[in-house]
Amino acid sequence: MTSPAREYTSVTTVAGPLMAVSGVGDAAYGEVVEIRLPDGERRLGQVLESRLDLAVVQVFGGTRDLDTEATSVRFTGEPLRMAVSPEILGRVFDGAGRPADGGGAVIPEEVREISGASINPTARAFPQDCIETGISAIDGMNTLVRGQKLPIFSGAGLPHSRLAAQIARQARVLGDAEEFAIVFGAMGITSEESRFFLEAFEETGALEHAVIFANLADDPAIERIVTPRCALTAAEYLAFSEGMHVLVILQDITAYCEALREVSAAREEVPARRGYPGYMYTDLASIFERAGRIKGKKGSITQLPIISMPDDDITHPVPDLTGYITEGQIVLSRDLHRKSVYPPIDVLPSLSRLMPGGIGKEKTREDHGAVSDQMYAAYARGRRLESLVAVIGEEGLTPTDRLYLDFAARFEREFVGQGAAAGRTITETLDLAWGLLSRFPDDELKRIDPALIAAHARREKT
Repeated sequence: MTSPAREYTSVTTVAGPLMAVSGVGDAAYGEVVEIRLPDGERRLGQVLESRLDLAVVQVFGGTRDLDTEATSVRFTGEPLRMAVSPEILGRVFDGAGRPADGGGAVIPEEVREISGASINPTARAFPQDCIETGISAIDGMNTLVRGQKLPIFSGAGLPHSRLAAQIARQARVLGDAEEFAIVFGAMGITSEESRFFLEAFEETGALEHAVIFANLADDPAIERIVTPRCALTAAEYLAFSEGMHVLVILQDITAYCEALREVSAAREEVPARRGYPGYMYTDLASIFERAGRIKGKKGSITQLPIISMPDDDITHPVPDLTGYITEGQIVLSRDLHRKSVYPPIDVLPSLSRLMPGGIGKEKTREDHGAVSDQMYAAYARGRRLESLVAVIGEEGLTPTDRLYLDFAARFEREFVGQGAAAGRTITETLDLAWGLLSRFPDDELKRIDPALIAAHARREKT
């Protein structure tokens, strides 16, 4: 049972996105607040802290033009909620979950709290179904599994937006006829990026099976704190009430963490690494752990969050903490981008910890694991030889070394650099891998069973 609404005109302090209201003794953490400005404008807020006779409120929409003497604050006694129903598919919302496509309010089938909850570990079903993204460097080498959280680590100027849009329009659960949906949560993106995503979704027809939440760069930064929670609330409804497989793409988690840092600074909290709040790990976990599968439920939530790395620093607090919570990472390479390789995925630091459970016989193909291991080993050796050649030249290389050097170049150009025009099936990806490996003699394919070599190898004519 909720408490009745109470209204106050006792705003005492405004600092950044926060305001303090005195005389409030019963405010609840997360309670929704309605703020009425002197000109009649209304904004929403949420209780961030409740002390004896004082409530600290974070204001969505910012505190600009907020007059401490003439502003009234109404405490609703309710947490922040969102209306959900099957009609949210194909809709575009702003970062706070308000309709932004001119389609009017959602007629609710349910009204859910956006805070949600992490999935109980004892209720989790182990992720073991491959999601085909159409990207060979992911499907072949770092397979995404249904129910997994697999972040993309990127740097400024790298095509992570383009890659996210391509995955959104191509992704499907392999061998599964059940419905598939995309929930896209954008935080701090530019208007140009927003138009790019909308056009990409509309042109391919993916918008019919997608829900978009967009917080733009010129929108209030404080709203970025609720954007991923609105997106995940929609995803949970589609997955566990409607039985759909949902892929959630969140861009950019670093912008979300910047909003957390802004609130932390306004509260004058003791900062941790690089000024981020010490509770950032827990806060990120509350988002990432809402992905997964639940025993007895048909649907699932798979997360593909995008993390931009300032100065390409993978040890930056945001990617560093993300790596502890999630189940691997896809790393974009600036060197590959300079070579005009798209998508510029560096498979060596990339990893999908749940890949072994989602590939193999009756899932993808029986040779998938062995081929992936062999490709990884051959590419790593080729990369080492590239460094050696830069010092001593190619004259000192053996014929076998030259094979590995050539393989590394072809791997980047033909396997990773597939372009954005069309996706590849898992079968096409594995057949291409065999084509690249076929130049090696059988005794160099040490990670593949001879029976698989006999069954799948494609020998090039010389």
